[in-house]
Amino acid sequence: MDNMTIAEKVSYIKGLAEGLKLDTSTSEGKVLSAIIDVLGDIALNIEDIDSDLADLTDVVNDVEDSLIDLEDTVYDEDSDYNGEVDDEEDIYEITCPECGETITTDFDVIAEGGIKCPNCGAELEFDLSALDSEEE
Repeated sequence: MDNMTIAEKVSYIKGLAEGLKLDTSTSEGKVLSAIIDVLGDIALNIEDIDSDLADLTDVVNDVEDSLIDLEDTVYDEDSDYNGEVDDEEDIYEITCPECGETITTDFDVIAEGGIKCPNCGAELEFDLSALDSEEE
């Protein structure tokens, strides 16, 4: 009986009750018959839930496989992608004097004159006056 599904076990119990010629005209017989019917309904619901769970598991596994493929494509060491911005704009690295963290930015941000360090919140100011004198 251990290898049987819940629905098969309920059917077995129902067969036992029928074999005992359960008298459904008595109060006890009505209760046992109702319990067996409810067990049958529960068994069917569990089978539906198991089926839905199997379908959901398949979908999650497919999403996981797709995510792994996407990660392999994006982070593949043999690909041209190296994690850096590949455009004509120059990228600058600035070291925060407060926390020592390196910040990567473009010239437009530097031209604004200052930013807050995203790591520690310190105000970083840029003096671009030397660039103005070089242009003259």
